[in-house]
Amino acid sequence: MTTSFGPSYVRAIAPYIAGKPISEVAREFGLDEATIVKLASNENPLGMPESAQRAMAQAASELGRYPDANAFELKAALSERYGVPAEWVTLGNGSNDILEIAAHAFVEKGQSIVYAQYSFAVYALATQGVGANAIVVPAVRYGHDLDAMLAAITDDTRLMFVANPNNPTGTFIEGAKLEAFLDKVPRNVVVVLDEAYTEYLPEEKRYDSIAWVRRYPNLLVSRTFSKAFGLAGLRVGFAIAQPELTDLLNRLRQPFNVNTLAQAAAIAALNDKAFLEKSAALNAQGYRLLTEAFDKLGLEYVPSDGNFVLVRVGNDDAAGNRVNLALLKQGVIVRPVGNYGLPQWLRITIGLPEENEAFLAALEKTLAPA
Repeated sequence: MTTSFGPSYVRAIAPYIAGKPISEVAREFGLDEATIVKLASNENPLGMPESAQRAMAQAASELGRYPDANAFELKAALSERYGVPAEWVTLGNGSNDILEIAAHAFVEKGQSIVYAQYSFAVYALATQGVGANAIVVPAVRYGHDLDAMLAAITDDTRLMFVANPNNPTGTFIEGAKLEAFLDKVPRNVVVVLDEAYTEYLPEEKRYDSIAWVRRYPNLLVSRTFSKAFGLAGLRVGFAIAQPELTDLLNRLRQPFNVNTLAQAAAIAALNDKAFLEKSAALNAQGYRLLTEAFDKLGLEYVPSDGNFVLVRVGNDDAAGNRVNLALLKQGVIVRPVGNYGLPQWLRITIGLPEENEAFLAALEKTLAPA
């Protein structure tokens, strides 16, 4: 007799597949790690800011003790930066943690969650993880169709995920359109506004989502220190919402989900304005280089407001995997996105100038006629 452990909706989950690490590619293809370029995981190519490294070194003497479970100093720093009470802040082990806690906090098994086609894979995983029904709204030009998402809300919808900018497509929703959308969402439906890449937005595209939190008690803004702040390996995310939502999040949040070093580094990175400005400038420079090269190669790409670009590398459904493999053999790691229903495309993280050039040289070689 065969025994199946766990609920069927958990067994149906396809585990999240992360970008290949450099060490794995080196072993698999017999390459020198030092020559490999990784442009797969939307990390900051500048790495961790020196300010955060110094803060971690100072905090290391406390590692024999548990972290501050309430992260008083980090919450105070976030409270000051964003002008909200500290009790409006919830911390996560990366923003993935925030997204999953939100699903558990606000949705019961059998209820529904709405999100867009081609949006972050964790939305689907979080939905499946609570036994909820996914309502996936078809994308328009690879981005969110907010009107269709509103129309898709049912009586049992309790949560909506909206990414801005969106991953993996890089599409952006103007602030005025988002605000009009929030006005129309029923107040019993929580909207998670996932702004993992918001620090890369140029000034003319910025909007004040934190002000919206004060107006909409059903809005939760999720952000991360993994991208522009350069702390991907430390796993620090946070949510800002009114206390009625954060109270539920904190009932489920594990008490030590952000460790001592991560808390110290996040405080330092949050206040390192020069590093953020340098990161944004480097990203804008790399974006121009990549997209100009794609134009010359005649490749379609989706205009992006993140630190990555989605580019079509062929017309058949094997194209993404085929080109990805050819790039791996040349020591360039990018992200195939067939699991998003985009098998002809690759997502390219914007790297340092020399990394971008290495990728383009490898891509041109791969696509050259035989």
